[in-house]
Amino acid sequence: MSDFDDLLTYIESETSFASSYYEESYLDRRISARMRRTDVQNYGEYRALLRDSTSERAELLDTLSVNVTSFFRDEKVWTALKDVLRELDAGSRSLDIWSAACADGREPYSLAMLALDSGLSSRSVDILGTDIDENALDRARQGVYMSSRTTDLDEQLSFLDSPDQFVKSDGDQISIGQSASDLVSFKRHDLITGDAKDGFDLVLCRNVCIYLDTEYKRPILETVSRSLRTGGYLVLGQTETLPPDIKDRFEAVDPRLRIYRLTESE
Repeated sequence: MSDFDDLLTYIESETSFASSYYEESYLDRRISARMRRTDVQNYGEYRALLRDSTSERAELLDTLSVNVTSFFRDEKVWTALKDVLRELDAGSRSLDIWSAACADGREPYSLAMLALDSGLSSRSVDILGTDIDENALDRARQGVYMSSRTTDLDEQLSFLDSPDQFVKSDGDQISIGQSASDLVSFKRHDLITGDAKDGFDLVLCRNVCIYLDTEYKRPILETVSRSLRTGGYLVLGQTETLPPDIKDRFEAVDPRLRIYRLTESE
């Protein structure tokens, strides 16, 4: 067994991260980034560091499981989601929305702000954000975000007509206001090994499968598709596709943006 394989075995056994599900190239990029950050020269030394440092284990899990995220990432998708939300709101009952693999919470909060900005009643919207990483979920629950050299929060929130209705600004920091945060709850969930949920009108599962080995993509797509009500919408990342037999259950609302509507249950 190589030192890298030994390291992956250790990560699998000692953390909640299922490294065997992911492409090795993805894992190597993320692990190497932590090794550079901690001034470690090889995989064996990094394994020893993980064994001795609970804080580094937490940092690595954060690096492996939290992907690039922002408010209203890819505005074309969010523009299309305005119409999806309005169509769903035309029914008389409340809307249940799932943001799967939500990282630090920006996607579910974006959904909440978009719903309110589109005129939906706060009493009619319930948004669940899930992720495998408890540290990311803790940050999501706090709802506090900082601008940086690479992240301009004002620019991200400019997608909304009146973002100040939903966030409180303090210099380079924003906090999600109560009107939006009241619509969102967070829970840990593993998309590969966890059970399907039930009765969602809209599921966002964007840019998750691109990091996984092919054999593990299907369980995720089965999980999210079985979590939708008939007539519910599924949104994937723009480089992701549904397997043919799962795709047969959907109609493509916007194939370019990977927005699908469930026409029949499994």
